[in-house]
Amino acid sequence: MKLATKYNRVTLIASIIVFIFTGVIYYSVIHYILTNKLDRDLAIEEDEIAAYVKTNGKLPQAGSFKEQKVSYYLIDPAHDFERKYFNNDYFNESEQKIEPGRSLISTIDVNGELYSVTVTKSRVESEDLVRIILLITLSITIVLLITLLLINRFVLNNIWKPFYEILSQMKAFNLADKNDIYIEPTKIDEFTELNAAVAAMSLRVKQDYRELKSFTDNASHEMMTPLAVINSKLDTLIQTETFSDSQGELIEDIYVAVGKLSRLNQSLLMLAKIENNLIGDQETIDLDELIRQKTRQFQELLQSQEINLKTDLANKQLNMNKHLADMLINNLLSNAIRHNYKGGEIYIHLNEKELRISNTGSDDELIASKVFERFYKNAASEGMGLGLAISNQICNLYHFKLNYTYQDTRHTFKVSF
Repeated sequence: MKLATKYNRVTLIASIIVFIFTGVIYYSVIHYILTNKLDRDLAIEEDEIAAYVKTNGKLPQAGSFKEQKVSYYLIDPAHDFERKYFNNDYFNESEQKIEPGRSLISTIDVNGELYSVTVTKSRVESEDLVRIILLITLSITIVLLITLLLINRFVLNNIWKPFYEILSQMKAFNLADKNDIYIEPTKIDEFTELNAAVAAMSLRVKQDYRELKSFTDNASHEMMTPLAVINSKLDTLIQTETFSDSQGELIEDIYVAVGKLSRLNQSLLMLAKIENNLIGDQETIDLDELIRQKTRQFQELLQSQEINLKTDLANKQLNMNKHLADMLINNLLSNAIRHNYKGGEIYIHLNEKELRISNTGSDDELIASKVFERFYKNAASEGMGLGLAISNQICNLYHFKLNYTYQDTRHTFKVSF
């Protein structure tokens, strides 16, 4: 969930809770004030009746007046009677309908006789006023919530725009890219600090990468001369001397070690060229035909290992460097042969969307998150651990996706175009 969505949701829920809570309190307070006003009016009417009795010695005329009704009842003085206010419904004779009312019932002594006095006033105006106030409050609340949502949707999105801009640049950040991260101006201090920190970090990372790349390139180039000298001296030594069997074995070991070192040097140079996009001369490659050529080249090795090769190749053309295409197929196929067992199987499937090479092999599943790392080797591997790393870099260069899976004792490498 995005931060803006989370913030909008929390703000909306909190606003609704606050508005509901304050609305209930607001309604209760208004209702209490209006009810208290009615009670004061009823008490005034009670005082007027008492004053009339005191002056005239009799009760005023009972009946219904405008929004008001007065009635009297003779009661037993021995009866315990309580003065109280209460809500009720009464018949409004002027309107000829039953309306909600507020009544005060009390007692008054008239010439030694005790009467109950009931004064009722209509609550229609009060209820209408409360209803109008409630509708206005609800309308204002809805308008505020809609305004808040619009502000969160448009204003906050515009405020967060620099953040998403720097985030997209960080996702697309490439060490080999010469373009620096662009800092979009913003008036938000936190985003300004974030942009400055990201820009400084990218410069430091690029500087460290250039220094490391320069060291690797120089080291690889400088290794070529001594390797050539060692090979030359070994050739001269073999041609000029006669060696015993033990000495011959030592020289053979030196040859093997120098050969591995030379291949390692060439692989590192190739990785550096691919990473720096120094490979050119792209052309249209018939991938199915290239795979057939490679399988013919490996035919003797496949026969010596008694490996059964099955292919299902559809026509597929790719626009890429021919040398890199050859290296990609060579690495994947040689990897399937090297890590297979005698009498095993290799299956190559090619269609418009993908190339899949699966092989039988050891029961140990490779670590998918590390299989394309440089110098990664499992316990049974005899290679340098650079073949799959180079294959992955070639796929990245042409925006292919190279994946590894293990299922039913088969190791599968899939290139998605």
